[in-house]
Amino acid sequence: MAGRGGFGAGRRGGPVVKPKNLGATLKRMWTYVGSERKRLTVIFAIILVDALITLTGPYLIGMAVDAMSGAGGGKAVGQVDFSLLQVALIALVVSYLADGGLIFLQGWLMAGVAQRIVGRLRTSLFGKLQKLPIRFFDTRTHGDLMSRMSNDIDNVSNTVAQSAVQVMTGSVALVGSLVMMIVLSPWLTLASLITVPGVFLLTRAIARSTGPLFKEQQNRLGRLNGHVEETISGIHIVKAFNREEKAISEFDEVNAELCGVGIKAQIRAGFLMPIMNVINNIGFAAVALVGGILAVNGHITVGVIASFLSYSRQFVRPLTDIANLFNVLQSGVAGVERVFEVLDEEEEPEDPPGAVPLTNPRGHVVFDNVSFGYRADVPILKNVSFDSAEGTSTAFIGPTGAGKTTVVNLITRFYDVTEGSIRIDGRDIRDYTKDSLRRAFGIVLQDTYLFSGTIKDNIKYGKPDASDGEVERAAELANAAAFIARLPLRYDTPLTENGGNLSQGQRQLLAIARVILADPSILILDEATSSIDTRTELHIQDALRGVLRGRTSFLIAHRLNTIRDADTIMVVDRGAIVESGSHSELMGRRGIYYTMFTNQFGAVAGG
Repeated sequence: MAGRGGFGAGRRGGPVVKPKNLGATLKRMWTYVGSERKRLTVIFAIILVDALITLTGPYLIGMAVDAMSGAGGGKAVGQVDFSLLQVALIALVVSYLADGGLIFLQGWLMAGVAQRIVGRLRTSLFGKLQKLPIRFFDTRTHGDLMSRMSNDIDNVSNTVAQSAVQVMTGSVALVGSLVMMIVLSPWLTLASLITVPGVFLLTRAIARSTGPLFKEQQNRLGRLNGHVEETISGIHIVKAFNREEKAISEFDEVNAELCGVGIKAQIRAGFLMPIMNVINNIGFAAVALVGGILAVNGHITVGVIASFLSYSRQFVRPLTDIANLFNVLQSGVAGVERVFEVLDEEEEPEDPPGAVPLTNPRGHVVFDNVSFGYRADVPILKNVSFDSAEGTSTAFIGPTGAGKTTVVNLITRFYDVTEGSIRIDGRDIRDYTKDSLRRAFGIVLQDTYLFSGTIKDNIKYGKPDASDGEVERAAELANAAAFIARLPLRYDTPLTENGGNLSQGQRQLLAIARVILADPSILILDEATSSIDTRTELHIQDALRGVLRGRTSFLIAHRLNTIRDADTIMVVDRGAIVESGSHSELMGRRGIYYTMFTNQFGAVAGG
């Protein structure tokens, strides 16, 4: 590792952001609907038709009741009007069948709409991750970011798919049922509406209580995923140090915290339905009481009361549906807020107006009084200046955390300098477009990374249009051809995650071949041969001599035999260059470098 940030930076979770405003979150989510608005219009039209059909059901039930009592037709009271009853029953069956078909159709259409909306959100999040600076990833766990990409997006998907149709259906049913209730009996309508304030106050109180809990539940889930990802990625180290029980203990602790928050959220949200049922039953009792009084006095028929009770159920049902969706809605809102937190992160600065491409770079690199710190109060580099002529090799050595890798981070503009400037070919690197600047570099890290795909795919990563012959030539130069030839499928051998089916040394060889094929003007080797055995290292060094010839190169190393041929060796300590010169010059001065070299190889080797 090299202090904070950079290629080897440790990663820990960032601060927890308080939940955003629900209305603002839903309004912003609406922007992802896009072209789906036409389909939503069709779905809403289907819902309107379905609502009209549904509203006829209670009316037909009342008609059937009155037909059986003779109150709805020309028959005497007490006689059954079979013709009216037959019409009412047939119409009722047809309406139920049509309702079922329309519900299936709107559900089928909404499933596609929901997935496309969430697909756009997922694309936005992944695209945003590609534009965020290295600083962002250096301060957050991979597991938490994966949780936002998977769990939180899934919560949003479930919420859109389940909630949208029910909200639209419920809204239409609510208004339609209320209109029909008023038409049938204003007095019964007033009796049924006494429960509405109670429902509103109850929902609002529980929402205030459970909203922060669902938000915290998602945050805890992100922490748990981060711990799992970290443990699985480092499982060899866990087992080597007998830390299995400690890993389980830490998992149990984080898992218990997640369970605790989840239980609180679910219990408080669970209060809603039982209390809602009590309130609804009170409303039905009020309707039955007032309806009975009106029927006895001859103001309404029994069929009207039957119809009204059905309409009152349809009026209450949307409120009950929202209560049933309450947990999904809260979890979905918490998930989309966590996604929006990432989308609101500051991206890498855009290329300034007038930025020019770095064409045909010669590789003349100058540090001019550069100072930098990953935190404003903790400087890493202090007034660093040096001049690396084109085609020369510059090596950086020094203790861990001295600032060696930070120099590389600044040259490639993974971070920007705090003070001073860095120039390539006489121009400040901030005046170049990032794309052209980074294309000029080839980087081999100590902890290399391989992507899913074949060996050929990974070598071609920096030059996708390379021919098979170029790939094989690069592998030969990197001394990787020998072990590739022993594989069953050779260059078409598929790799598991991060090349897990290869040794560390073999992965490093492929990383070197990848850089050789890219043919960069400036080469950066950050402990590039540290994971390779001594015999292979000698072959790699021979290959690299040919690759480095004529290129500006920067080497970071702790094994000093790998950099003794560098044109300039710089000893970095506490953010400053304390010694600089060739190997022979530094050995002649008998300073810090001389001490480091003789400690590694002995006084005779240093002569």
